[in-house]
Amino acid sequence: MGNLETPSSVRKLQTALHAKAKAEPEYRFYLLYDKVYRADVLSFAYARCKANGGASGVDGQTFEDIEAYGSQDRKSEARENPDIETDWNPWLGELAQELRNKTYRPQAVRRVYIPKPNSKKMRPLGIATIRDRVVQTAAMLVLEPIFEADLQPEQYAYRSGKNALDAVEAVNRLINYGHTAVVDADLRGYFDEIPHGPLMKSVARRITDRQILHLIKGWIEAPVEETDDRGRKHRTTRNRDEHRGIPQGSPISPLLSNLYMRRLVLWWKQSGTRQRLEAVIVNYADDLVICCKGTADVAMQTMRAAIKKLQLEVNEDKTRICRVPEESFDFLGYTFGRCYSRKTGKACLNSRPSKKSIKRICDAIRSETGQHTTTLSAEKLVKQLNFKLIGWANYFHLGPVSKAYRVVDAHTNYRLRKWLCRKHRVQGQGGNRFPDQYLYETLRLVRLPGLTRNLPWAKA
Repeated sequence: MGNLETPSSVRKLQTALHAKAKAEPEYRFYLLYDKVYRADVLSFAYARCKANGGASGVDGQTFEDIEAYGSQDRKSEARENPDIETDWNPWLGELAQELRNKTYRPQAVRRVYIPKPNSKKMRPLGIATIRDRVVQTAAMLVLEPIFEADLQPEQYAYRSGKNALDAVEAVNRLINYGHTAVVDADLRGYFDEIPHGPLMKSVARRITDRQILHLIKGWIEAPVEETDDRGRKHRTTRNRDEHRGIPQGSPISPLLSNLYMRRLVLWWKQSGTRQRLEAVIVNYADDLVICCKGTADVAMQTMRAAIKKLQLEVNEDKTRICRVPEESFDFLGYTFGRCYSRKTGKACLNSRPSKKSIKRICDAIRSETGQHTTTLSAEKLVKQLNFKLIGWANYFHLGPVSKAYRVVDAHTNYRLRKWLCRKHRVQGQGGNRFPDQYLYETLRLVRLPGLTRNLPWAKA
């Protein structure tokens, strides 16, 4: 998706919507629905969905099916329709017509479970049909510029120009400026517990277009289809019955989750809590820390009461107060606390890759070099390892990283050499047959400590 350039016509629309929302904080948009099925918006939404890939939904339809959709006669028929631009896939033309005629209805969401990092628990993920993903993305292209004007600077997730590393750096700045009493908060099932009524009020505060509101309501109330161990399909309507929850994995969910979290972040400031307690929230999706200047106990009590008013629940088992530097806490894959300069040996407050993050990449390397991969060529395997290592290092480059890099380097070296011994049926550790020179110069395995000298972010 990163290589997709937003068409100038779509960018112009987004710029106008954002400017209007920014200039008039109380303005409510009443005519947006027709923008969703505009040919340029819908075509770009489809391109983004295709670039993101992903499995098919409950209808089983794939992008390959869509690309092959329609005969030449049908394409000719689509070109004769004066209301719709015709130089696009007829599948999109029919979808646009459904939206225009207001006959479009969301389909059920296919639920799958993916393992949580470093946990035996599974995270539910909702896979909407490609059809619904395209319409949701089109709606996002229209709605995001409006709500971006309202989201708070302390919110870092799913926003253009902001990312998780910005949140990490914000926490670093806070603890170095004296906000060393930290409420490490955890919300229980945030996405599954967002109440529909207050959420829709948050949307309607800016959007009065009934058709847009109807679309969003349909998406958050969509049935969920699961397949049991025997291959039997079951549909449930928990979200609609309990009037809460948004499907994780759908294109519209990040915006809605940010919009609801905005209530907490904004209230924290407008109520005077931030100033009174010298307590600053840093939020990324459902992750939340409050950095305080010695007022963490009161901040935690206040946060609990605010969360309860939002009809959400604090996970008490995972929520705690951490006093830096005597203690440390984890946030977005980093551990924050006392670190030591490699050059001077002096103590400082900083972030470093957490033990869980190191274990996660080591587990991934172990999986890549398992017995089931020995049919690969050594060159292809190393290419896959390098891709993972560089991706990991691109994120974990803040603070003192040398120790973590050395651990990951040693593990990768050991696993690759073991893999080579297994592939070539060599006894022992393989140090003589496959020395470092072979791994790093012949196979070109990356070395993380050396990587920092060659990547742009290391020179910034």
